Amino acid sequence: MFENLADIGEKLDMLEQRLADPSLIQDQKRYQQVAREHSHVAKLHQLYSRYRAVRKDIEENRELIRDEADDAELAELARSEVAELQEKEAELEEAIRIMLLPKDPNDEKNIFLEIRAGTGGDEAALFAADLFRMYSRFAESKGWKIETMSSSPIGIGGFKEIIALIRGDHVYSRLKYESGVHRVQRVPDTEAQGRIHTSAVTVAIIPEADEVDLHIEPNELKFDVYRSSGPGGQSVNTTDSAVRVTHLPTGLVVICQDEKSQHKNKAKALQVLRARLLDKIEQEQRDKVSEDRKSQVGSGDRSERIRTYNFPQGRVSDHRINLTVYKLEQILAGALDEIIQPLITHYQTESLKTSC
Repeated sequence: MFENLADIGEKLDMLEQRLADPSLIQDQKRYQQVAREHSHVAKLHQLYSRYRAVRKDIEENRELIRDEADDAELAELARSEVAELQEKEAELEEAIRIMLLPKDPNDEKNIFLEIRAGTGGDEAALFAADLFRMYSRFAESKGWKIETMSSSPIGIGGFKEIIALIRGDHVYSRLKYESGVHRVQRVPDTEAQGRIHTSAVTVAIIPEADEVDLHIEPNELKFDVYRSSGPGGQSVNTTDSAVRVTHLPTGLVVICQDEKSQHKNKAKALQVLRARLLDKIEQEQRDKVSEDRKSQVGSGDRSERIRTYNFPQGRVSDHRINLTVYKLEQILAGALDEIIQPLITHYQTESLKTSC
């Protein structure tokens, strides 16, 4: 399994030499790519070195067992040692297998978080706001930066739609399994008889597109400007600051009106549009590879109901991996690792099965 790791030490040395090259430092984008590759190879080299050391210890202990006639007590100790070492060996093998899996090219990217109220009226809009707070707190706990790009608030504190850019280290790799329908079951504040209502909110995680990822011709874009609407600052309904951009070939539309400046709204709208276009292209490519998207590991199908938040029982259930945790308050407060880590482990395990 690890035959390609025999020369990993040489590869690590080569990458270290490249990082020390002054000409590479001048090209920051290329430098960052090499630095990321160096970090990955260094971790792999460390794991493989530990794996080889454990294998060596196992063989040495087995020699002691074979010489049991000379020292029975030492041989018994060696048997106990071998059992522990074999557990470490299995753990290291799995860790190395995971690192050798093909990488998602988007894993290191920033993301656009898009949350939209679905069925349930105002209650769905209120839960959209709850989810936005949940992801915002999770982002803060990771040291990520979050910037609202566009929002459509309702008067009682909810959102029909909110779009935010989250920047940080490996954001997409942590949040890519959040795409889908999130269902909430609770008694709304407006419910006089205490009946539980079920509402739904859709979440989309879209990797940020770099300038080099996608080229858009100017004549493919149509811009409309108009006055902002809804809750906001002094500029709302007084200046034509809101921007609607339409990509004519695909019909994709993005609206931004949160900023007082038309120029800033236009820049944000183009950022979101670029990401959506690249996501659409990549999705079409995935569809060509597999006729049945739902059979794909971590396909991120946004029509799929992935999670239920049940307030009366204080539980959160992820339906893809049959995981239920009775920590609803903590999850909504941003303790998402309780769910995200099991999801990552599950999909890594599925990938290992298909790669063997």
